Amino acid sequence: MRITAAVLEEYGKPFTLTELDIGEPRAGEVLVRIVATGICHTDGLAQQADLPFPTPGVLGHEGAGIVERVGPGVTSVLPGDPVIIGWPWCGRCTRCRGGRPRYCEHLAQLLAGGGRPDGSTALSRDGKPIHSHFFGQSSFATYAICAETSLVKAPPSGAVELLGPLACGVATGAGAVFNALQPDLGASMVVYGAGTVGLAAIMAARNTGASTIIAVDLHESRLALARRFGATHTVDARAHDPVVAVKDICGSRLADFALECTGKIAVVRQAIDSVGMLGTACLIGGAPAGATFEADHMSTLWGKRIVGLLGGENTSEALIGGLLELHAQGRFPFDELVQEFPLEQINQALEASLSGAVLKPVLRMPA
Repeated sequence: MRITAAVLEEYGKPFTLTELDIGEPRAGEVLVRIVATGICHTDGLAQQADLPFPTPGVLGHEGAGIVERVGPGVTSVLPGDPVIIGWPWCGRCTRCRGGRPRYCEHLAQLLAGGGRPDGSTALSRDGKPIHSHFFGQSSFATYAICAETSLVKAPPSGAVELLGPLACGVATGAGAVFNALQPDLGASMVVYGAGTVGLAAIMAARNTGASTIIAVDLHESRLALARRFGATHTVDARAHDPVVAVKDICGSRLADFALECTGKIAVVRQAIDSVGMLGTACLIGGAPAGATFEADHMSTLWGKRIVGLLGGENTSEALIGGLLELHAQGRFPFDELVQEFPLEQINQALEASLSGAVLKPVLRMPA
């Protein structure tokens, strides 16, 4: 079938809209008509070769749409079902079977290998393969083939075009709070970076027992949003040393938790220095390939934990399903972060995302 896709021909180059051919879904696979897909910081990393997805290929990993066709053996979805495409996982390795699919032993290949696990690709142009299955989907296209196990059914009455960001950016921030940190009543948390990931974390923290929620950012407009979505305190990092400000707010204990959502190495150190004894600094922002960071040895010995986290942990079904319920109750207004762009404006939308001009660009597919 002929589709339209935004192809990354070479690293560092703009995306180009072109027509491709997509194959039929195989056993356990589903063909999804993409209605809309979010743009994530990780797409920018892959465009610049900081995430080694091969070119030419199709990126995009926050897709949502309608099931078009199903392959042999697929039973959980039917043509016409609205779905969100979550993260891929093999389902067979020790970590998947142990309930930790975000840390699947084959995750690197499934996210950025450029095709199916067997090396084949779903896409071609003039008979030549085009790399596919970025994060198991490659949703910068009008159609995508993905594994049945990656799909989460969307509410039939919901606006499916808004739901793609739940698959990665929103889930990463919210899942870090709900699944990994799980703040107790009265806990303090500082969130570095009030973009989509950070604001989702703040929305989530507001639904926990955390009583002190601090947002740190360079832009007053984003700090205003952070206050609106649940931050009890905000720090303008242009005017104040964030670590000193956190200490003034939290007292001698510093914060119980810090979330680093920017991927900037200087900010990683600030997040680590913002938590005290038995505190946890959680790193969820994507940094360029090869980036390293330092931490103070002595203060870390005093029970401080520095942890990395992928995709909000848990399964896509549990995490996305829970966030949808909170949204329906008015307790998780992630849709207010979204700004739509047509597919043909993908390069402008990505630039707006990377510059911070837009929180969560979402590409709408042509009818």
